[in-house]
Amino acid sequence: MPHRAFTAIAYDVADDRRRVKLARLLDGVADRVQESVFEGYLDDATLARTIRRVASLIDAEADTVRVYRLCATCRERLRVLGRGEIEKDDETIII
Repeated sequence: MPHRAFTAIAYDVADDRRRVKLARLLDGVADRVQESVFEGYLDDATLARTIRRVASLIDAEADTVRVYRLCATCRERLRVLGRGEIEKDDETIII
């Protein structure tokens, strides 16, 4: 079974066209929790593929994308103040 970890991806992209393309890409792999922040449980292969695609979309001189992989203990300590929920890992294991 592939390793999945709770992952947060935040960005600051200067150009509207690149920003829209990036948001569409991230929307396919994670849930938008703020205007420029996505969260989800990503396996290693999906994360690697996403990072490669992000790198091809952004302008490294003008844009910033940050990827945070949270261990299970860190994920348990995550708190949301105000509106919003913490995504649950929907992975189902049948034994």
